[in-house]
Formats: sequence, C-alpha cells, structure tokens
Amino acid sequence: MQKKKAANHTPRPFVDLLVSILIPSIILMKFSSEDSLGASGALIIALAFPLIWGSFEFLKYKKFNFIALLGLISTLLTGGIGLLALSTQWLAIKEAAIPGLIGIAVLLSTYSRYPLIRTLLYNPAVIDIEKITLKLVENGNTEAFEARLLKATYLLGGTFFFSSGMNYVLAKWIVVSPTGSAAFNEELGQLTLLSYPVIAIPSMLMMMMIFYYLWRTISSLTGLTLDDVLASKRLDKGENYD
Repeated sequence: MQKKKAANHTPRPFVDLLVSILIPSIILMKFSSEDSLGASGALIIALAFPLIWGSFEFLKYKKFNFIALLGLISTLLTGGIGLLALSTQWLAIKEAAIPGLIGIAVLLSTYSRYPLIRTLLYNPAVIDIEKITLKLVENGNTEAFEARLLKATYLLGGTFFFSSGMNYVLAKWIVVSPTGSAAFNEELGQLTLLSYPVIAIPSMLMMMMIFYYLWRTISSLTGLTLDDVLASKRLDKGENYD
C-alpha cells in the first residue's frame, strides 16, 4: 500500500509554494511584534509550516528525496540561528551552503555509479531510458552521448552554484537586524519571499535550458522524437522491453 502511494504521488507546486514560502513569510513579516506572536513565537510557527509539511510528505509517501532533506535541514538551521541569536553572517553562510552542497554533490556524483543528473533530469520516470539506450547502441553514439551527459552535469552543478552565490548576496543585503528581534523576523520573511522570484525562477529557467540541451542531444544522436521517448507515451502504448 505504501509503495502504491509513493508511485501515485503527484507533485503539488502551488501547495508547496503556499506552505513553504507564502504563509511563513506573512507570519514573519506581520506577526513578529511583541503585541502579537513575538519574535521567537513567530519564528517557531513560521518555520513549523515547511518543517511539518516536508516531514508529512516523506512519512506518507516513504520516498527519500535528497534535496527535500536538505530543505528540512535548512529550515532547522534557520530556526537555530534565530532562536540562539547568532550573527546574521551565519544566516548568509547557511543560505549559500545548501545549494552549494547540492552543486558539489552533483559534480562528485559523476565519479559514482549514479550521477545526480540521471536522478534529476535523465530518469525513467520522465524519459524512456531503455529505448534511448537501444538506439544509441544501434547508432554507435553511446560514447558521444555520455560525453554530452557529463557536460549537462557540469551545467547542472553551475545552476546550484549560481543559486548559492545569489542566496549569499540576497541574505547579506536584506537581513541586517540582530537575530532574535522582530525586525530580523520581518527581514527573514522578505528574504524568503524574494528568494523565489530572484533565485528560484532563474534557476528553474536554467534547469529547463539544460533539459532542452539534453533533449536536443538525445534527438540528434538517436533520431527519436519527443513522443518516442516520453515515459508516459510508453505506458499509454503498453510497450515493454523486458
């Protein structure tokens, strides 16, 4: 039953956006004053939303997600920095460290049997890997494809390093008040709210460009069309290569 839930789980980006960004930002910016929730209370409640939501998704669908795990760790670190009244420098470092670690993991994964590019973009949930592999072997283009896949991996790592640098700059620019204060909470809410259009959207566009590069590579080396390689099309046609 649990496996079935994981397989049928449909991403809900609007719910994720609401729970992880909009609601926490509003709480931090509007309810941090002493006559409301207070600085500590608002911070705890705001951070509880993404923390509980992420834990719920993991426990319900039993599906490990490395990036989601880093997101939960990031939330806990933010709470620790605010509640322990550490220097805002640590917040900037934390904001840069999470995507930076993912970028390093992407590059290091090229030396393993399971490069992260295959998990994030080139995976059987999206693309019919088996059909592509057969065509690459048939056309003698396996080595050329692996070289371009490695290039796509470097580009993917670059998107996370871009996010890391922008996170640091944005955190240093916006969050200037002492941690543990209502002003700090308000600035943290602004940082959370602005990080989506300023950082997340450009990073997503860069990801889409990498996926397009990967698709053009597959098309040129195999001669297959988009309909030929989409995993959903294979399921609709009931194709099986076993």
